[in-house]
Amino acid sequence: MASDKVFIFDTSLRDGEQVPGCKLKREEKVEIARQLEILGVDIIEAGFPISSPGDFQSVMEIAKAVKSPTVCGLSRAIEKDIKTAAEALQYAKRPRIHTGIGTSESHIKYKLQSTQEKIYERAVAAVKYAKSFVEDVEFYAEDAGRTDNVYLAKVIEAVIAAGATVVNIPDTTGYCLPEEYGAKIQFLMENVSNIHKATISTHCHNDLGLATANSIAGVQAGARQIECTINGIGERAGNTSLEEVVMIMNQHPYLDLYTDINTKLLTETSHLVSERMGMPVQANKAIVGANAFAHSSGIHQDGVIKRRDTYEIIDPLEVGVDHSKIVLTARSGRAALAYRYKNIGFDLTKDELDRIYIEFLKVADAKKEVNDEDLNEIIKHERKQVA
Repeated sequence: MASDKVFIFDTSLRDGEQVPGCKLKREEKVEIARQLEILGVDIIEAGFPISSPGDFQSVMEIAKAVKSPTVCGLSRAIEKDIKTAAEALQYAKRPRIHTGIGTSESHIKYKLQSTQEKIYERAVAAVKYAKSFVEDVEFYAEDAGRTDNVYLAKVIEAVIAAGATVVNIPDTTGYCLPEEYGAKIQFLMENVSNIHKATISTHCHNDLGLATANSIAGVQAGARQIECTINGIGERAGNTSLEEVVMIMNQHPYLDLYTDINTKLLTETSHLVSERMGMPVQANKAIVGANAFAHSSGIHQDGVIKRRDTYEIIDPLEVGVDHSKIVLTARSGRAALAYRYKNIGFDLTKDELDRIYIEFLKVADAKKEVNDEDLNEIIKHERKQVA
């Protein structure tokens, strides 16, 4: 059976930039957009053009700067929003307008103070109006995660009939469990008569730490686009992490899914976004964290030195990291110590290793981490003692 492509929709420059303190200059947005193009991202959500003149100009400049990816502009289901998005996208080689409205009972009743019937009408009208500007129109059903499935299916069927090419099923509040979100996508696959005319997209937030799991559950159920961000940045607890979903599909070939992402550029792209946004990546972040390929436990170090995949399911080179890190601490064993000494030019005998290990533990108990400078001092001291 041939593998299916999953399209990667990166919203780092829209949803990601909504993080407090992460505002980017226009030239930084263009720089990141070009990096996303090189990375192999299929769709770049460049911004929300109606939100400010600066965002409008940034979307326009990104549309001029990149050639391969689709460039997408967000809008609400309001004519002025949609028209403004179309104007901002006028130079895009592959423009897409992303329009939508809340569909959950909470959004309809309290946020929009409307009814299901009126929201249905607004959704259809928005898609038809967007379609008058561009061929590629994506509709988002905001808070779809908490929307009644029957009503959601009714809205999705109607917007596809109105011309939507992509239908986005956001778990806006990060509320769903993976099986629940997957079942929602499955329900749409089975109950929307024209679903074959559009691509289903996932857009999951990480409020309960389930964004990646929900996105994978979504594609397993039939979605073929994942909306995500570099480093998982985004509103509140963040969005689905691009690097995580891509590597999950890479590492599990039985899923029969693939992307066009050049994974060797993941770490480089992560660093760029982190630096430009001033958002440090937590050390234990999957795939791109500083400790993702670092080992300090003696048992783990011994296993990795003997055979890397004993404790690493991903070759660091696959994601642009040149080597695993053997970090020397008080938990490290003789194998790791000998390995690090060999790396700095000392091939220790067993007797030397035994003697040096005792001194090493004294230093390791006093410090969080023993570095190469410490190792040189230890061996210099030990050899002086022997002489």
